[in-house]
Amino acid sequence: MPNAKVLADKQAIVAELADKMRNAKSGVLVDYKGITVDADTKLRAELRKNGVEYAVVKNTLTRRAAKEVGFDALDPILNGTTALALGDDEVKAAKILTEFAKKNSKFFAVKAGFVDGKVVDTATVEHLGSLPGKEILLAMVLGTMNAPIASLARAIKAIADKQGAPAEEAAPAEEAAPAAEAPATPAE
Repeated sequence: MPNAKVLADKQAIVAELADKMRNAKSGVLVDYKGITVDADTKLRAELRKNGVEYAVVKNTLTRRAAKEVGFDALDPILNGTTALALGDDEVKAAKILTEFAKKNSKFFAVKAGFVDGKVVDTATVEHLGSLPGKEILLAMVLGTMNAPIASLARAIKAIADKQGAPAEEAAPAEEAAPAAEAPATPAE
């Protein structure tokens, strides 16, 4: 039986891991068996650059943390070599890890994940990884919102061009006419 200090340390690790899992928008569990040091270093650098926290975790500690958070469905996949990536974005971790898994399928595989408090399977993680990034999605939404306004502006311009003189030429002529009609003041 472990001594009290070791037990307290493990409980602290489980509590911290559960807190991180609870606060993360997404998480991806991967099997990294056989990964080279060079490949692992490059992967960790890419994840760090994108704000994704990545660590190798003990299955027993992860199992307890997952149970505490309500991710009991992760229990069956928590065996073998396991690493956990936690992200503050729904897509980043999945995107980076699924792309890496495709290139390095001999020694790296996505096991499962979770998004917004729900456990998801490998297929869902891979689907999330295939989505465009947040910036691209926002650009697509804004482009869609801007399209009706741009169409309206083009239609108004076409109507103005069809009717003849542009509006800018008519305005100065109207301003000049009232000045000519002003009464003259008698001289003393």
